[in-house]
Amino acid sequence: MKFGIAFANTMTFTSGAGAIELARAAEGAGFESLWTVEHIVYPEGYESTYPYAPNGKMPGSGDSPIPDPLIWLAYAAAHTTTLKLATGISLLPERHPVMYAKEVATLDSMSGGRLMLGIGIGWLREEFEALDIPWEGRTRRTEEYADVMRELWKTDGVSYDGEFINFENLSSNPKPPSGSVPIHIGGHSEAAAKRAGRMGDGFFPAKGNMAELMDIARQAAADAGRDPAALDMTGVHPGIFGDDPAAAVEEAATWGIHRLVIPAFMFIGAPGEAADKMAGFASKVMAA
Repeated sequence: MKFGIAFANTMTFTSGAGAIELARAAEGAGFESLWTVEHIVYPEGYESTYPYAPNGKMPGSGDSPIPDPLIWLAYAAAHTTTLKLATGISLLPERHPVMYAKEVATLDSMSGGRLMLGIGIGWLREEFEALDIPWEGRTRRTEEYADVMRELWKTDGVSYDGEFINFENLSSNPKPPSGSVPIHIGGHSEAAAKRAGRMGDGFFPAKGNMAELMDIARQAAADAGRDPAALDMTGVHPGIFGDDPAAAVEEAATWGIHRLVIPAFMFIGAPGEAADKMAGFASKVMAA
């Protein structure tokens, strides 16, 4: 079991000093990865339903900082050597894939191949409207954009003729050191699970029945002629907050989870306390 920290670029960790503290403490305690969240803008008074809270509203407010994931991760990368850097998730349909392919590959190249790109289709319609990006068709847009980026990472002189993106004879460098950046599909729906199986390198449902969703993803991979065992599964377990978090980890492993993410708010404290709290978690849970 690998352990990551989610919602890393929030709360007290949004500043440069906070990013350094969290990244160094995580690497020192043996965490495998940091996972960021993303919203380009916060539409005040939005009516869309946030799917991860009972009241339908995301935590914080419009004045709560949410640093750009790639820039925040680049800052964390500069102060670590082995820690993996992940978007969890990036709103891919809000990005132009040719430009984003360059940005993602640059960070992956400069960090020594440590980036994992978690992507999702988005839930905040008002954000799409503010960016003048169509809400309808965002699922097809997401899948095509991922395909565009993979083609640009793979070789030079690429031409692409798609529903949304068309170009001829383009090269984009630097390339990812491994030839591609792993793309992890975010989302808690059956459709997201099937998408992960069809075209993802991994799957990251942030809520729901983890075992069922991961079974759906693996079956979709098999149906598509892909190796279900190759899917890198990231998930959560509410028992991590309980009296026996080690038991929660063991149960998560039976669901087929390869990486358990822990919310960053568990490590908030006075400056310097994050390292002690992470070390305590590592000793109590990760070592077991």
